Amino acid sequence: MNIIGLGLETSCDETAVSIVRNGTEALSNVTFSQIALHRKYCGVVPEIASRAHLEVINSLIDEALAAAKINFRDLNYVAATNRPGLTGSLLIGLQTAKALSFALGIPLIAVNHLEAHLYAPFLEGRELAFPYIGLLASGGNTAVYEVAGIGSLECLGKTIDDAVGEAFDKVAKYLGLDYPGGPVIEKLAAEAAKKEIFFPKILTASGDTRFSYSGIKTAVVNYIKANPEAGKAEIVYAFQERALELLVRRTIAFASGRGIKKIVAAGGVAANGRLRVLLSEAASALDAEIIFPSPPLCGDNGAMVAGLAFHYYVRNEFDDLSVDVRSKAS
Repeated sequence: MNIIGLGLETSCDETAVSIVRNGTEALSNVTFSQIALHRKYCGVVPEIASRAHLEVINSLIDEALAAAKINFRDLNYVAATNRPGLTGSLLIGLQTAKALSFALGIPLIAVNHLEAHLYAPFLEGRELAFPYIGLLASGGNTAVYEVAGIGSLECLGKTIDDAVGEAFDKVAKYLGLDYPGGPVIEKLAAEAAKKEIFFPKILTASGDTRFSYSGIKTAVVNYIKANPEAGKAEIVYAFQERALELLVRRTIAFASGRGIKKIVAAGGVAANGRLRVLLSEAASALDAEIIFPSPPLCGDNGAMVAGLAFHYYVRNEFDDLSVDVRSKAS
């Protein structure tokens, strides 16, 4: 089999294009990051994001084709994220994919961004097998799913307010740290002289399946106001420990409750080294396998889109040119 697909990912603030063969082999994977464009706002500005996608997407497609040493006529399908995400950003990728599908006469496949993230680890030589518990933790999403097969995701719990990555960004902004907040907080937390956890655990009621990060964010702000001389490293250490503890506690509880011994952690926050340690320790205690994508595949990328779309391609599940974008997954 030699099925080659082009994947476009423009759901938020990265323009990503990849060429993937047979759903597992990334022949190229190029990304344009918009961090520099949004840094002064300490968050993503939708209008700036969509304009930047439009400016670079064609050149990135050319770059991806050249890196893969193929041309347009070698493509068997084109895929793009169409949900969830910023509407304007999603439109750039999907409309580009529609144009390519029409011009080349190849199938169009619209992909769920969340499912694509949970597929990312299987681009790196791991066998795709179901079911598994999938933790998706990023700047825009925090949820846990049971993944029973391609296109079969059951949401077990999700955030009722901020995503965990968003909370990292907001805490970093309040402390005057750089954007994005996740990598900065992780690095600074490791430098804490006193590793004490002085914030309470989040959502501890028995049977609760939700995530929430607005409370811990407020707790950090109130602590800083009450303790203006406190060290930033100690504050972010305590914040990070509590923010990640909820991710681990919920994920392990779902895996244990469902009797599932395979866990996938994906999304930008899955690149956090401390989360990887905590999840690995908890999974080991459960005698479960924990799978992470490599850090470059934790963030938004085109390979996860093209890789997942391969499985829809072999099932002849295509979309027509009337398919639209959706800001939410459902």
